[in-house]
Amino acid sequence: MDANMGGKDRLIRVAVGLAMIGMAMADLIGPWGWIGIVPLVSAALGWCPVYMAVGLSTRDD
Repeated sequence: MDANMGGKDRLIRVAVGLAMIGMAMADLIGPWGWIGIVPLVSAALGWCPVYMAVGLSTRDD
């Protein structure tokens, strides 16, 4: 499992994940907002399975 996400990609995923979870906690978007955990986990790992499947990488080498 090699890292395939760059810094900007990870930062965007953290922002989107936290926003989704925050809106779910405030009951603005319903319980499906808890799916925001997925981008948070992928950002923490620096690895995206979808990127791997399509051979994409945003990581700066």
